[in-house]
Amino acid sequence: MSTIDKVMFVFPGQGSQYPRMGEDLYHSFETAKEIFERANDILNYDLVRIAFKDPDNQIGLTRYTQPVLLTHQVACLRVFQEMTTSEVTPVLSAGHSLGEYTALIVAGVLSFEDGLKLVSKRGELMGQYGQGSMLALPLTRDDAQLIAEKHGCQLATMNLLQQTVVGGKDSDIEKLEAAFAELYPRKKAVKLDTEGAFHTDLMKTAALAFKEILEQTSFAPSTMGVVSNYTAELHAGDGSATKNLLFDQLFKPVNWLGCLKTSLSFGIKTIIEFGGGIGKEPEPENKRPNLQSIIKKNFRAFDYPIDYYPAINLKTIEESAKSF
Repeated sequence: MSTIDKVMFVFPGQGSQYPRMGEDLYHSFETAKEIFERANDILNYDLVRIAFKDPDNQIGLTRYTQPVLLTHQVACLRVFQEMTTSEVTPVLSAGHSLGEYTALIVAGVLSFEDGLKLVSKRGELMGQYGQGSMLALPLTRDDAQLIAEKHGCQLATMNLLQQTVVGGKDSDIEKLEAAFAELYPRKKAVKLDTEGAFHTDLMKTAALAFKEILEQTSFAPSTMGVVSNYTAELHAGDGSATKNLLFDQLFKPVNWLGCLKTSLSFGIKTIIEFGGGIGKEPEPENKRPNLQSIIKKNFRAFDYPIDYYPAINLKTIEESAKSF
């Protein structure tokens, strides 16, 4: 394939970071090295040291997680583009939470510098003002909302038809978890490792502080469709609504399920995921894509065939690039 008009690029969010992330690309491609070194200069600290060595266990702190992940995602994309001579042109881009910023960079709405500065400040504020916790429930949106609201919690993320994340104060989440176990003894709720109840009202203070930064940022017209986490609809093509959507995204639910449903109306046939990785093996080459399972489960539920390719490390980028 040389010219494809039904491709969507996607980018994962927090939780897909790991030590040594990007190390393989940095030492193999000058393109990737330049991205990481540029990030160092923009942020005025050694992001490369945190990403590769993480001697002080900082990569899991939101203020560092977010810029490290965004930098890795952009590096993966640039190496993929180099390998495919930029012949794979997406019509849509989307990102899960933090990943929405990378999607906006790819679409030309944000520069790499502005996007990196935004997520650096976003992560700092989320860590500073973060409170509460998050719980993933194997329930529909409606069922999750019902039990959450009974215990003073809120919807935070809709990932699958049968997977919804809720957030709230620690004490309320504990009560909700106990109630869930009693109501659904055969199902398992999973507590997420975060610095707060992201995408709920407990992030409102952080969002208000972040709004001041957004007001100082320039948003350019988009070169492709970018799907909003909050509305599951496209950002305005002229960039005029983006600052408000990013403000809302901090304390409103991420509708990832809705974002993928939106892609159906564009006839998307191929999805490529860039950056991050999950799994216990420490080597980058052994990491698995963060969003792959969610994407494939959703499209099976939609009864809609899709081609999926990971581009999250040197190994998967090389393998996926051969398909184009």
